[in-house]
Amino acid sequence: MVAKKKRRERGEARMSLAEHFIELRKRLLISAIAIAVTLVVGWFARHWVWDVLRTPLTDIREQHGRDTTINYSDVASAFDLQVQIALFIAVILASPVWLSQIWLFFAPGLTKREKMYTLGFFGSAIPLFLAGVYAGWSVFPNIVRLLISFAPEEDTALLSARGYLDLAIKLMLAVGVGFVVPVFLVLLNFIGVLSGKAILKSWRGAILGIILFAGITTPAADLVSMFLLAIPMVLLYFLAALIATLHDKRVAKRQAAEFAEYDLNAEEGTSDPT
Repeated sequence: MVAKKKRRERGEARMSLAEHFIELRKRLLISAIAIAVTLVVGWFARHWVWDVLRTPLTDIREQHGRDTTINYSDVASAFDLQVQIALFIAVILASPVWLSQIWLFFAPGLTKREKMYTLGFFGSAIPLFLAGVYAGWSVFPNIVRLLISFAPEEDTALLSARGYLDLAIKLMLAVGVGFVVPVFLVLLNFIGVLSGKAILKSWRGAILGIILFAGITTPAADLVSMFLLAIPMVLLYFLAALIATLHDKRVAKRQAAEFAEYDLNAEEGTSDPT
C-alpha cells in the first residue's frame, strides 16, 4: 500500500497484477450494488414496461386483425418473465454507474491530462448507450411485424413470452453496446493502445463488421431496419476516428515542441565555456 501511495504521489500509473485484480473486483462490486438498488425500481415498473413491449402485438391485432397471443409455457414462466424485465430496467437505469466503473478501471493507466477527458466520456458514452437502446426499440416493432407476417393469416400466432422478451432485450442491449463501442475506441487511443491512423485504416473491416452486427440483430429479410442501425454506427465509427486522429496530432505537436526545447537547452549547455 505504501508503494502504491508513493507511485500515486509521483503521478505514476503502474499497478501490479494483484492490484489490477483488486481494482477489477472493486469496480464489479460497485456495479453490482448499483444494479441491485435499481432492481427495486425495475420491479415496480415491470408491468408498465411489459405493456410497452407488447404494443407491436396490440397494433397488429387492431390494424391487421391478426390473432397474436402471448403464451406462458409453465407455471413459473410468468414470474421469471417479470424478474427478467426488472433486471433489464435495472441494467438500463444503472448504466451511468457501470459505464463509469469501466472508465475508472482504465483510469490508472492515464496521465493527469488524459483524465480530464472523463467528463467527455460520461457526456458521450451514457447518452450513446441510451440512444442505442432507443434505436433498438424503434426498429423492434418493424421486426415483430415482419416475423409475424410469415405466419399464415388463418393461423393464430402463439408467441412464447420468454422468447418475445429475449428478442426485445437482446436487440436493445446489443444496439446500445454497439453505439458505445466508438467511445472505447477513443479511450484506447487516449491511453496509447490504438492510433487514429489505425482506426481509420481499418474502416473497411469496421463497416463489414457493423453490417454483420446489424444483420445478426435484425432479421435477414428486414433490410430497412438493418440499415437504420448500421448507418448511425458507421457515422459514429468515423467520428471516433476523427477524434483519435486530432488527438494524435495534438500529442505529436506537443512532443515536437518538448523535443525542440530540449535540443535548444542542450545546445546552450554545450556552448557555455564554463
